[in-house]
Amino acid sequence: MTIATRLQPGNVATLKVVRASEFGAFLDAGTGNTSDDILLHKAQQTHEVAVGDELAVYLYLDPKGRLTASMKLPQMIEGQVARAVVINTTKDGAFVDIGAERGVFMPYAGMRGAVKKDEKVWVKLYRDKSGRMAVTMEVEEELQRAAVPARDVKVGDMITGSVYNYTDVGAFLFTKERYIAFLHQDEMPKRLKVGEEVQARVTFVRDDGKLNISLRLLKEEAMGPDAESILTLLKDRDGRMPYSDETSPEVIKQKFNISKAAFKRALGRLLKEGLIEQREGWTYLKDRQEEQPT
Repeated sequence: MTIATRLQPGNVATLKVVRASEFGAFLDAGTGNTSDDILLHKAQQTHEVAVGDELAVYLYLDPKGRLTASMKLPQMIEGQVARAVVINTTKDGAFVDIGAERGVFMPYAGMRGAVKKDEKVWVKLYRDKSGRMAVTMEVEEELQRAAVPARDVKVGDMITGSVYNYTDVGAFLFTKERYIAFLHQDEMPKRLKVGEEVQARVTFVRDDGKLNISLRLLKEEAMGPDAESILTLLKDRDGRMPYSDETSPEVIKQKFNISKAAFKRALGRLLKEGLIEQREGWTYLKDRQEEQPT
């Protein structure tokens, strides 16, 4: 590896301290020219250094474009994937904390949806065409290679994972145990953000060890919240609504974000408890006797 290649911004290199000054130490760039020596400022030192010490340092460009060193090393290496915190966003992209002295740039082209400051997202560290280190949220291939099959998991178990990709039908999560889990859009009460971490219930274990999961409660548990949702809407609508067990699944999904089967179970519970009644395609609170408007 040539000196120029080894001393690129974003690299970690082992360099010798050749001289010191009141504001820091200078590291030998190996060119034979002292004007090429690299500054390791005292603010970037994790412990006191002396001439002759060989130090592992992270190289980056200071605001004036000069190659500078820091003993604060990144927690990722080129090609590696990890969850990292978004430091801030700009009109061109965002900066992500990989544990180094400076945040690493993530261009908009490498984002999966909008990201916000302090969010944690899956990223891969790479070197862009100009030779600078950058990150991207396109991590599918790397996580697939890093994943392990879920052999000791059974239906009903709870797992914790974070979203790393979306498709037209749902989201893919990577769990703390390195499992791949698929969350169908019908199994999430609200759309999750890429990077968001959730706890979900296993609904199916595939032969290849990948999982299907759900954020919805079990049928017996869900009837309560679903029924409450129906009662809330009825109260908001003066005790009546144009939805019943005759309403189409599409309308039910759009209005309540639950399946037709779940809607009917909740209606059945409310009917059994004497809280509602249905007439001519409408549902009414039981203590309200208004006729359907004409």
